[in-house]
Amino acid sequence: MHIGVNFGFGRFDTSVSEYDVVRGETRLAVLSEELGYDSVWAVEHHFTDYSFMPDNLQWLSYIAAKTERIGLGTGAVILPWNDPLRVASKLLLLDNMSDGRVIFGMGRGVARVEFEGLRIPVGESRERMDEMIPMIVGALETGFIEGDGPHYPQPRRQLKPGPIKSFADRMYTVAGSEDSIIAAVKNRVSVMSFILRPVDKLAETFDVYNRLWRDSYDDEPQPICINVNMYCHEDAELARARMYEYLGNFWQQNVEHYEFLGGHFATQKGYERYAEKAASLRERGVEQAGRDYADAALSGTPEQLIEKLSWIQDVMGRFELVVAPCFGGMPHAMAEESLRLFAERVAPVVRERYDARVAAGEKAR
Repeated sequence: MHIGVNFGFGRFDTSVSEYDVVRGETRLAVLSEELGYDSVWAVEHHFTDYSFMPDNLQWLSYIAAKTERIGLGTGAVILPWNDPLRVASKLLLLDNMSDGRVIFGMGRGVARVEFEGLRIPVGESRERMDEMIPMIVGALETGFIEGDGPHYPQPRRQLKPGPIKSFADRMYTVAGSEDSIIAAVKNRVSVMSFILRPVDKLAETFDVYNRLWRDSYDDEPQPICINVNMYCHEDAELARARMYEYLGNFWQQNVEHYEFLGGHFATQKGYERYAEKAASLRERGVEQAGRDYADAALSGTPEQLIEKLSWIQDVMGRFELVVAPCFGGMPHAMAEESLRLFAERVAPVVRERYDARVAAGEKAR
């Protein structure tokens, strides 16, 4: 069972310096290898305290130099904000430097403040991403990039350094809408899902991906990778209270950064699903939605997290897990204690039980 750690580089308490956020999460990322995690991931975000990681591939090159084994994941490179040739070139360089440890996650982006700051029309995000994915995927496999689309016309060029091994089983796209699912299957990439609701509420979307894959190809789809906020503590009540506090803070930042209460999604091309989400959020209320978000997270004692992860396997069959340990102003020392406890008491048990069930023939839904 693959268990990774995702870092978000957000700041809730402005008395904490940006330097301390970056250094603190970087130290935890390096520590993750020692603790036995399989991968470290970094988001891409710009301009606000919600999250500031403008170049996750640059950051991962630092992590690569400080580690020997752990996978290096982008969670994700936001394709419409970047150039396909540059993305492919950076991925290939880092893969060469790290002896093939790169995991390529890609996403489309949502927040207007980031699109506007990067001077990219938000309404073009879907068409830009659809144009870029096959260009980058092809370049990672062959070492050559080309494209004839309107946004990125690219004469065929050989990239150097070239690929050292296939990326076929280490590419993911962040997907929640049917359009994103279709794009993932079309390009033979796996799905990463940031969990905002309990996974049984998302099973229908996951089923669409698995069904489309099986209808399109002769092999089985890769397990869906779920990205979940996590806090582990020996005291169940304390764990619950802290999760509600810090995830509540983070949820409020989400609402503000993405303008989830605004009406602009209804007129924003390619974001119809977000218009529905915004309407639902206004109907349910921000506080209740935040509690639902917290309930979807992994929080509690080691025994409670083992039980919840077993339930997730009941729902999903095979899956990959990436935990986010730092959010909503949680002190890095507190996040470190949680990461250590999860690694010592949860991960070994979960891996053993998960692998036993997979060996017995369990597959993705």
